[in-house]
Amino acid sequence: MNLYEKTAHELHELLTNKKISALELTKDLFARIDEKDSEIGAYLELTKNQALENAKKVDEKIARGEKISALEGIPCAIKDNICTKGVKTTCASKILENFVPPYDATVMQKLNAQNIIMLGKLNMDEFAMGGSTENSAYHITKNPHDLSRVPGGSSGGSAAAVAAGEAIFTLGSDTGGSIRQPASFCGVVGMKPTYGRVSRYGLVAFASSLDQIGPLTKDVTDCATVLNAICGLDEMDSTSTSAAVPDFTKSLVSDVKNLKIGLPKEYFVKGIDKEVETAVINVTKTFEKLGAQIVEISLPHTEFAISTYYIIAPAEAATNLERYDGVSYGARVDGADVVEMMTNTRTEKFGEEVKRRIMIGNYALSAGYYDAYYLKALKVRTLIQKDFTDAFKNVDVILTPTTPNAAFKIGEMTNDPLKMYLQDICTVPVNLAGLPGISLPCGFNKENLPLGFQLIGKPLDEETILRAAFTYEQNKD
Repeated sequence: MNLYEKTAHELHELLTNKKISALELTKDLFARIDEKDSEIGAYLELTKNQALENAKKVDEKIARGEKISALEGIPCAIKDNICTKGVKTTCASKILENFVPPYDATVMQKLNAQNIIMLGKLNMDEFAMGGSTENSAYHITKNPHDLSRVPGGSSGGSAAAVAAGEAIFTLGSDTGGSIRQPASFCGVVGMKPTYGRVSRYGLVAFASSLDQIGPLTKDVTDCATVLNAICGLDEMDSTSTSAAVPDFTKSLVSDVKNLKIGLPKEYFVKGIDKEVETAVINVTKTFEKLGAQIVEISLPHTEFAISTYYIIAPAEAATNLERYDGVSYGARVDGADVVEMMTNTRTEKFGEEVKRRIMIGNYALSAGYYDAYYLKALKVRTLIQKDFTDAFKNVDVILTPTTPNAAFKIGEMTNDPLKMYLQDICTVPVNLAGLPGISLPCGFNKENLPLGFQLIGKPLDEETILRAAFTYEQNKD
């Protein structure tokens, strides 16, 4: 087995026992990137010199007989909307094409404290707006399982890199499914923690009340390990929670006896691919065999989630993107006066999808429409949250498909934004309610494309969904 195919916990053992060196491991990953990335396109920027230097330092530490952390010396890569000091952070947009942050995002500070090896920055949909990574201003990322298909989005580069062995783990961000949907399309594990569990300081904002950073990994153990590293209160982020962070790896127990798993009927309606539905039903049968109890539940406001999300998220995006005006940082296109300069900059440097969402958002927030759209969407969001609160009175976790279908072909939905938006039907409600959710692989369809299912937990109850996920992973056929 090649080193790039191994999990972080397997590699930690090999490093600790001096079976391999961090330098050897890092070189192996760069060799894999050289071999695969020209066809997959997961990366926007590589940080090879810095990575090799850091790997040498880890090896020196091991040689001195010092103990290393669980992620020390493990090569990973970061979605390009997470600020990395001294390394370009473009959000896959022309408007930030030469932006080099003067500081690290809090998650980067936390990972650097663990002495991870950062391989580079990963492709994404511009400003995280999209579900296919076709909206990157630089190039399209392809699905490692089938190069004619999308890897999902907006964290498509993050999922593709893990699936192709171009990184051991990655970080993505999830505003409406942007970690879980690509995890499902690429056959990897992806988790969106509870809103506030992970600091958003240094994450370039899309929709501030929905965005959350999370890991994409090869298995559930790695997911728990990365969560341990990145969670926690941060005074730089007023929305980060002060709730104690447990050791998530202690949740990795293969036991779901008497666990009540809710199956919402609204997630198995017309439009869900038959093979996806069958795969998810088979997951419930596995859980039942292991002693869990499957309970049918109702989340009655699910049908309004997409329309609610596509008012709230663009409204917040329009506000957040006001700062890209060609004045203080980012690209500038000259004009006769300041108004023309701002107009030219935004017209030329923002992509079509970003412009579309800015227009939707500004419309929803405009005088005369604010009450009819934005205020109403906030009220429906409260109803969606209440659905989950009521459901969790009777069940411990909720199980759904992650996506309504397997990965679609590149270009298939480019001209139909509405059809593309409906891809988020299973994931968006979790963001609106601020809940934790994890996507796990559950087999392949007839075309040999990965399928995934989602486990949703109560607020701050990542432990229960990790336990259920780990149990399934250990016992699946």
